[in-house]
Amino acid sequence: MENSNPSKVAIIGLGNIGQVVAKNLVNHHRAIIVADRTFEKSQQLATELGTLAKPSSIEEAIKEADIIVLAVWFSAIKELFQQYESLFQGKIVIDPSNPIAPNEKGGFDKIIGENESAGLINASILPNGSKLAKALGTLGAASLANSANQQPDAAVLFYATDDTNINFSVEQLILDNGFAPVRVGGLDQSIRIEVFGDLHEFGALGKTVTIAEAKSKI
Repeated sequence: MENSNPSKVAIIGLGNIGQVVAKNLVNHHRAIIVADRTFEKSQQLATELGTLAKPSSIEEAIKEADIIVLAVWFSAIKELFQQYESLFQGKIVIDPSNPIAPNEKGGFDKIIGENESAGLINASILPNGSKLAKALGTLGAASLANSANQQPDAAVLFYATDDTNINFSVEQLILDNGFAPVRVGGLDQSIRIEVFGDLHEFGALGKTVTIAEAKSKI
């Protein structure tokens, strides 16, 4: 049933990652809702992407969609959960966030404890009745765009979930971005697929990998 009537996807936040995810999904003929704090940004991207992309306010996007991709800074997620708590009931929340902030040297620093992960922190404040997957954040925006639909062997996007009932929806979302999904385990493994983690492009992994390469590293 889900194949013939795919879950509605909303992308909240239209920065580098949000825009690439939106474009990848439309390229795979997946209808999406796009929303940003600046509605004009949603309208502009929807116009660029065509009829499969619908611009929306953040509130209406969360109401309408089944899957919410929170392509926003880690520090903004708590505020969204609090502001729209009741609207997240029954939703699948996709968290690509990385707990980092720019530093004065032109790089990035982790803004939570060395052994803490955004995935577990966000799971602890998740609105009741919603389910969280850590996904779509293991590659930088450039690789997320340029390595989509890689041939002959697809590039991998890792993900983590506690509730295996949502695995199919998460994997379909990754496939519809043009990547091969590989689950690393529960949300307690999130730290591995966040920036500086051993399975992140900007960590020990250092590059995109195929499924064969990924299996040797998990």
